[in-house]
Amino acid sequence: MFIKTLTVSALNNYIKKIMDNDFILGNLSIKGEISNFKLHSSGHLYFSLKDDGGKINCIMFRNNAEKLKFMPKDGDKVIVKGRVSVYQKDGAYQLYCEEINIEGLGELYVEFEKMKAKLESQGLFDTEHKKPIPVYAEKIGIITSPTGAAIRDIINVSKRRNPHVELIIYPALVQGDNAAPDIIKGISELNKYNDIDVIILARGGGSIEELWCFNEENVAKAIFNSKIPIITGVGHETDFTIADFVSDRRAPTPSAAAEIAVFNLSELNNKIINYKNAIETAFYNKIENRRSKVHVMRKSLELNSPANFIINEYTHIDSSKSLLEFKINNKIKMNKEKLGRLNSLLSAHNPLNVLNKGYAVIEDLKDNIVSEVKVLEELNEFKVILKDGNINIKKSQK
Repeated sequence: MFIKTLTVSALNNYIKKIMDNDFILGNLSIKGEISNFKLHSSGHLYFSLKDDGGKINCIMFRNNAEKLKFMPKDGDKVIVKGRVSVYQKDGAYQLYCEEINIEGLGELYVEFEKMKAKLESQGLFDTEHKKPIPVYAEKIGIITSPTGAAIRDIINVSKRRNPHVELIIYPALVQGDNAAPDIIKGISELNKYNDIDVIILARGGGSIEELWCFNEENVAKAIFNSKIPIITGVGHETDFTIADFVSDRRAPTPSAAAEIAVFNLSELNNKIINYKNAIETAFYNKIENRRSKVHVMRKSLELNSPANFIINEYTHIDSSKSLLEFKINNKIKMNKEKLGRLNSLLSAHNPLNVLNKGYAVIEDLKDNIVSEVKVLEELNEFKVILKDGNINIKKSQK
């Protein structure tokens, strides 16, 4: 039988095709313990998966590694989903991982989803039940471990934002079988205070098993029944617990919870100063606008003042008076001139003027001029008008 001679590359490629086309090897889950774990600068994960009888090299590329909810480490017992293929360059087969889950967490996730659906159906997650978080909290209750990093982060953030805020710390277990009752007791004790504005329920990151007390039904109902609003800051940003859904506000981390609960005093002071400046500016502008309006109105009033009208009318009266005097004087002058001319003309034709030359005028007693001798002879008495007066003459009787 003739056997074809292959190159090493051809052989590796042939084996790779067989593995890649195998139904089981193309989609399988493997259980084992992580060893030789390495996070490469590229973001890829390299490690081995082993059990008592052997091991297999594994790789998880960055796009899948970014979806992990935890960072694997040596000694973790995990279930890895992926495919087996050959790396042609080395002729070695390895597991190309798509998902990594802590062994036994599958049941916890199922239980988590069942509890979430149950409490959601009961209305514990409804927005209408969420209590408002006070904007300017003065006293804050904190339920967390007294020795963990979470409490240090909360204190540091709180004092940085507002050194005058009062923190009431209830030291509680946040992991293990006794954690849930301890958290419930803490919520109950802090609710006895009448002056606590808000409660922070927090702990640092951990696995789903370590955070499980925050998924307990009795813890969820204690949060729901709290008269004081509760902010949860449990785990890392990607961690979600039942407590987060029930709480009045969920923060991604304990530090973020403190950022929400404690108002920034410096920002508030700056805001007050800005408001003060804005109000002062508004008042100043308002006053200036009113002052300008008053100035315009005063000018308008001055221009339309009755006193100015009267003064102007006095001037008009004076002008009219002067014009009237001028016209009267001119009229008098013209009439005088006319009268002079008429007087001259009258004088020129006045018959009495001849008296100045020695003549006399004879009138009867009825002031009728006698110009004929015949008429004079018939008169017994008559009047002679001379230059310097009149004289009555009576004829003597014969």
